[in-house]
Amino acid sequence: MAAPAAPVPSAEDSGMQAFLMTLRPKAVAMGVGGDLFDRTIAGLRFNARVIRLDRSQPGGNPASTAASAAPDFAPYAAAHVDAVRINMGRTRYGRLRPLLAGIEQKTGVPERIMLAIFGHESGYGTFTGNFDLLQSLATLAYEGRRRDLFSAEFLNAMLLLQRGVPREKLKGSWAGATGYPQFLPSVYLRTGIDGDGDGKVDIWGSELDTLASIGNYLRDAGWKAGTPWGVAVRVPDALDRASLVSPLRPVTCPRVYARHSRWLTIAEWRTQGVQMVGNPVPADSELATLIEPDGQGRTAYLLTTNFRSILDYNCSNFYALSVGMLGDAIAE
Repeated sequence: MAAPAAPVPSAEDSGMQAFLMTLRPKAVAMGVGGDLFDRTIAGLRFNARVIRLDRSQPGGNPASTAASAAPDFAPYAAAHVDAVRINMGRTRYGRLRPLLAGIEQKTGVPERIMLAIFGHESGYGTFTGNFDLLQSLATLAYEGRRRDLFSAEFLNAMLLLQRGVPREKLKGSWAGATGYPQFLPSVYLRTGIDGDGDGKVDIWGSELDTLASIGNYLRDAGWKAGTPWGVAVRVPDALDRASLVSPLRPVTCPRVYARHSRWLTIAEWRTQGVQMVGNPVPADSELATLIEPDGQGRTAYLLTTNFRSILDYNCSNFYALSVGMLGDAIAE
């Protein structure tokens, strides 16, 4: 009986293979063995689903320029700062706290914030994605919309293989994020650290390595020890919001930062009639910006520079707010 014929490579498969071969000299220069590179790319195929998912993201269609109105934060918060995440976080907080204290001491990042990001990114390790990481990154690099970014990430993923990360661990999101903290390969290489003392950095199986790496990431992003991320506040209706518009025009994430006011100290916000309704409250000398994610008359937040460290992890106001709120709820 004849063996089944091997599938015929598609035009996209052949084109992607040819493109990946142009990356081979860079991979070898980084320290990836040529044989390893050749064996790995031989099994990769173009994944059209990855491209469909990429193009469905905000900003994924270059032809679309319409700006939609920002949605309310309250429904997002209800879905992401929920009883399941809070209770799972508290369970881990109780179990890991003696070890987490050491990580907080080294990084300056509160245990609860590390846990909240862990909970948001992968449900504390319950879901991490099942896309083949190298196939996804190769597909995105070949497609070309963000070729430089994904070519570099593909090469970094090859470097992970070269350094001994098992091929079967390299699974994740369609966009190339992997492990419990959903790191891109470059982020793993830059900020991954050993949290459990076994000499390895295993963000796919070790909770402590994951939490230590998250803390290290936020420290590198400028986290200021001893300062809360922000605090819930009540804003008077008469506040002159026009006078508080920020003059800054950030190059990255401009739509995210456009919702932030100019910086004032907490003491100055008090003189504006802003009342603190949450805890912990930053020191009166701490600088903060104001955001009203559900519009005027609803709960607002004063945000310290540490909020921007969370935005460095994921540049979304809703994400960063819910991380801070979840962390506070875990520690209650």
